[in-house]
Formats: sequence, structure tokens, C-alpha cells
Amino acid sequence: MVILPSTSSYLSMANIFFSDKEKSFTKEHKNIFVPVEDTSQSPENPDKPDIVRASSFIFPSYEDQFGELIIDDCQIKADLYFGDSWYVLGNGVGIYNGSAIPGYGRTILIAGHNNTYFNGLKYAKEGQIVKIRTNYGNYQYEITGTKITDNEDRSAYDLAKNEENLIMYTCYPFDTLGLTNLRAFIYAKYVSGPVIDKTS
Repeated sequence: MVILPSTSSYLSMANIFFSDKEKSFTKEHKNIFVPVEDTSQSPENPDKPDIVRASSFIFPSYEDQFGELIIDDCQIKADLYFGDSWYVLGNGVGIYNGSAIPGYGRTILIAGHNNTYFNGLKYAKEGQIVKIRTNYGNYQYEITGTKITDNEDRSAYDLAKNEENLIMYTCYPFDTLGLTNLRAFIYAKYVSGPVIDKTS
């Protein structure tokens, strides 16, 4: 069964607050993030992004940390994980399992808690730059808009979109503790970063 993003975060929060099992946000996880030199554009052709072979880097497994997300204008700097489990969201921000990783030319859907790692999204404005550093390249996205909607609104994201774009989402209102039925979505367009050659 695939749990949709709005439900997934809701269940993650519910597990944190209502489970009688002891929670550990510090378990050992695989960290495959090694910063790489910024080669987002080829020096010979600044308008053409670099190509990265899929076989040349370690693809993250579920709950692996493989990068970091930075929005200077929003005072956000968070570890980036693959997956959006309660463990991941307790330690950083996570790519929804079912969306793409940067460089794949599809929608990247990233979740984070509104009162911790994504609290700074309350300062998000059009034109601000989102930086994502991964173990295979560095990316930039430009914020194009925001939307506040119900947690069941499936029109807020399109995982089938055939173009690189970034969507960050969190519970709303910001600074609220506990579960809410609203989500804040922040949209950004691709600016730079290597393209993954999926055929290699």
C-alpha cells in the first residue's frame, strides 16, 4: 500500500505522539553524503548542465542521508534523507518515497516538520534560492510560489510531471505542536545541477 504524502507525515507524527514504544532519533543510519565540487554547468557551455552516470555514485537506500538542503533566506540547513519515516523527520528532511531524487528530471517532494527543520519555510518568498547538495552533485532551485491547503488535497503535487521541479511541504500553521489538517507547500523550479544519465 502506498501512503500518500499528506497521510504519511500525519502517521509519522501520530506514531511519535501516541505510540508506547520508546523512540530513538539517534540510531545509526548510513550517511553516504560526501560533498562534491560544484560542477553544475560545463565550463565550455554554461547553459548545458553536466551529465552524471547513475553507475558513478551510490544511490541512497531508505533512510540513508545523502545530502543537505539549504535555504539561506529562510535560515534552513537540514540533513537530507531518502524516505520520510518518523526517524528521518526527527533528524532532518526527507524525500517522499515515490518521488524523484535531484537530477532525475521529475518532481522531488520533500517533507519536514513545521516546528523544527522546516519551520523557516514561513519566511519563504518567490525568487529565493534553495540549494541541495548531494553525494553526486549540487543543485539550485528558485522558489516560485506557496500554497496552503487541506492535507487531503491531491492537486497540490504532481509526481508524474515530466520536468525537474522541487516541492517542499510541512504541516501548517507553522510553530504549531501536534497534528494539523493543513499543509504548506512551497514550489521551486530547477535552476542548475547535473542531470543523471539513467541509461548508464
